[in-house]
Amino acid sequence: MAMNGIGRYFKNIKDAAATIFEGMSVTFSHFVRKPYTIQYPDRVPVRVQDTLPFRYRGILEVDLEICTGCLACERACPIDCIVIEAPKDQKTKEMILKRFDIDIAKCMYCGLCSEVCPTGSIHHTTEFEGADFSLESMIRRFVKAPVAAYKAKKDGETDPLTAPILERGMRYIQEFAEPADMKKVKAEEKPAAA
Repeated sequence: MAMNGIGRYFKNIKDAAATIFEGMSVTFSHFVRKPYTIQYPDRVPVRVQDTLPFRYRGILEVDLEICTGCLACERACPIDCIVIEAPKDQKTKEMILKRFDIDIAKCMYCGLCSEVCPTGSIHHTTEFEGADFSLESMIRRFVKAPVAAYKAKKDGETDPLTAPILERGMRYIQEFAEPADMKKVKAEEKPAAA
């Protein structure tokens, strides 16, 4: 019995030495390798934002030119980081956007606000560097002066300045907000219907 205990003791010492040698061989191999350090952000060959996937949920952006002031994004936000003031003008009967603020410090980048937007005016960007020294500076204020909310036209947008923005917003809704599996289902239904 005593030999068995001594044998296990020396076996444990041998296993410990082998394990330490194995771990240290990986560590020591880094001494002879050429270091690979990415010099972020100014010395990378391609901007980091350009390498992010299409569905990346970065900092939110709002195109006020196509915002209808419907408050759908404010209601969809589970943590109330979006604040919109859009009273109706009694003379012209149109919505006036007086305030559209997004608190980036609160935002959890869930994407619920961008999914419910009927025009795609609120969307995620590939920007992710939002660090700042104070919480007050993390509030993005998109309305500088009161602006009339966008009203969709029945026969399509004819304004040459607004049309491309609205087209981009609608494309965002189709490509980003709609799940990929739903796109497959719709693609499979088209040949069956024809």
